[in-house]
Amino acid sequence: MANSSQVNSHGALVAGVDEVGRGALFGPVVAAAVILPESALQSLQLAGVTDSKRLSANRRTQLSLQIQAAATSCCVGYASVREIDRINILQASLLAMRRAVLRLQPRPTRCLVDGNQLIPALDIAQEAWVKGDQRSLAIAAASIVAKVWRDALIVRLAQRYPGYDLAANKGYGSAKHRAALQTLGPSQQHRQSFKPCQLQLL
Repeated sequence: MANSSQVNSHGALVAGVDEVGRGALFGPVVAAAVILPESALQSLQLAGVTDSKRLSANRRTQLSLQIQAAATSCCVGYASVREIDRINILQASLLAMRRAVLRLQPRPTRCLVDGNQLIPALDIAQEAWVKGDQRSLAIAAASIVAKVWRDALIVRLAQRYPGYDLAANKGYGSAKHRAALQTLGPSQQHRQSFKPCQLQLL
């Protein structure tokens, strides 16, 4: 995995940026932005920082704490369900990324963004990296932090919106979740612009 996530030889601060929850039916889309110091790279790589989807929930939680402790700066941003429905999920994902980046202190001079889209209205140099969470340690770190933060939020919301099996599916369209949508209808935190949330009640 590339280590182009730290302070480079010219003193530029490079942030890795990634989002989670884009394909979910419930809850916000969440992004994280992480600046890692060069001194932390080897230990984080040895600890197993990689694409969050390749890790167990327990391991992600442990690594998220380690990343946040080691990072020069680590921030989360999100776009709400209402924003997703209003501007579409792609634009909402980019908005969440922008919010995460703008919260970083110190301000990065360059961002490595997971995927093939640059963040709009961001006056910081950017590169879009397809499969970036497999290529950059900082992007992988951002994917882990964002995933852990969002999962914890969905587990809390599951208590307020019982019946959808949210603690297990984290808002994604599992069979139980889709069945509950057909019987209960969507909640206030369901994405009304997503087709499965537009089902008529049985």
